[in-house]
Amino acid sequence: MTIQLFPISKTDKIHRNLREADLVEHVIRRREGRLAASGAVVVETGQHTGRSAEDKYIVRDSTTADAIWWDNAKEMSEEQFDRLLSDFIDFARHKELFVEDLFAGANPEHRLNTRIVTEYAWHALFIRHLLRRPGNEELAHFVSEFTVVDLPGFRAAPHYHGTRTETVIACNFTKRLVLIGGTSYAGEIKKSVFSFLNYLLPQKNVMPMHCSANVGKDGTSAVFFGLSGTGKTTLSADPSRELLGDDEHGWADTGIFNFEGGCYAKTIRLSKSAEPAIWDASNRFATVLENVVIDPETRVPDFDDNRLAENARSAYPLEAISNTSPTGVADHPKNIVMLTADAFGVLPPIAKLTPSQAMYHFLSGFTAKVAGTEKGMGSEPKPTFSTCFGAPFMPRHPSVYGNLLRKLIADHNVDCWLVNTGWTGGKYGDGKRMPIAVTRALLDAALSGTLKSAQMRIDPVFGFEVPVALEGVDPKVLVPRDTWANPADYDAMAAKLALMFHENFAKYARYVDADVVAAGPAIGRSKAA
Repeated sequence: MTIQLFPISKTDKIHRNLREADLVEHVIRRREGRLAASGAVVVETGQHTGRSAEDKYIVRDSTTADAIWWDNAKEMSEEQFDRLLSDFIDFARHKELFVEDLFAGANPEHRLNTRIVTEYAWHALFIRHLLRRPGNEELAHFVSEFTVVDLPGFRAAPHYHGTRTETVIACNFTKRLVLIGGTSYAGEIKKSVFSFLNYLLPQKNVMPMHCSANVGKDGTSAVFFGLSGTGKTTLSADPSRELLGDDEHGWADTGIFNFEGGCYAKTIRLSKSAEPAIWDASNRFATVLENVVIDPETRVPDFDDNRLAENARSAYPLEAISNTSPTGVADHPKNIVMLTADAFGVLPPIAKLTPSQAMYHFLSGFTAKVAGTEKGMGSEPKPTFSTCFGAPFMPRHPSVYGNLLRKLIADHNVDCWLVNTGWTGGKYGDGKRMPIAVTRALLDAALSGTLKSAQMRIDPVFGFEVPVALEGVDPKVLVPRDTWANPADYDAMAAKLALMFHENFAKYARYVDADVVAAGPAIGRSKAA
């Protein structure tokens, strides 16, 4: 038989489109993982407990040469990819393989028929949770448009394949084929699909977004941009709102739609009282618990134990959350929230952005990378600028996505907010993490529309509007400078962060209008001066 560009001998053992219970049996039979007391599948990924961003490549050819933002991508030649593909085929020839045919995208007009070929049963279970599952009739007529081949046991040869290490994520967008080898971290599979959609959809005037989304009882939707660890999953899993999805969406002329059919939630220090929906979903049959420690006797997960990874994860289908959208589609958003985990302790818990400020902060993508989300990170958050709140997955130039977003915001009169889920009262190590109760109270007010009419002040450094007061929230926390023991230390840190914004944004300045450049923070003087 032939699976897209990946031929496999008829004599090989291939499991096609197995359901969850069957895949769980294969995981246990093959000793890939263990069962928790709840029936969740517990697996370990070894040395790769996060994405291997430095080992991801895009093939440069006549189609991609002028389409890819090569400043942000590592290139691989067509010849190197072909050698890699040949060796992948040889490696897989006598392997037991698992194939899942799935949809990426809830909107039938824009969805991508995706085939996943993997060496591990638990990877097949993972991606079956994370993408959208066709019905029997749809499977009968399924034709793959994109293929990901995932062989964790394969080891690349740097001198021969042109890779940095034995780990490789090679994306050939022209051939619609991705090869993943040398890593057991399942997140590489879903992010490969996301990366291709980010390449493909702008050509159709569809905005791909690294975001979560939910819908209020009045039918109005909200979008939450943010990198891993900023609170996308936690804040969108709101019991008072219907969850559309927790990570990846598209925005078309008919509204927004989820790319996925599941959630991939961080579980470190997961609490039933603080996050009951995610807790319940992580303690159910066939949920995949990645690098979560369990008690050897009771088999009960210990979500506080980070011995295996700070980036421990739970993968489950959307239906594991009680209030999820059955369709995965919604109307145009009324609110856009940009989440940042500010390790400097400078930004307020919430700020209202003008359209120009929204594009500035979207292109800037400031946050602090949380420990464990990428291989090689230490134990402390690392301040970073990741354009579009997802630079590793955005193959085109940021201005392509920024201009698409700005037009959509204007066309649909969307309110934009910057929300700091990071530190208050000082920088990381001195201050404390923003209380989730404060974030939720401010978000509820923003999404309900009440915060729009609240009294606002203009932040003297960053120029955006910040609410002066909100019932139930300590007014002091709304003025970050007032939370620091020494205001002069705050001033110095704010000036440092403002300069970082300007230095980072210099590479985008010639691609955007003057009003967007002017929307950045003040340097050496207040915005009000």
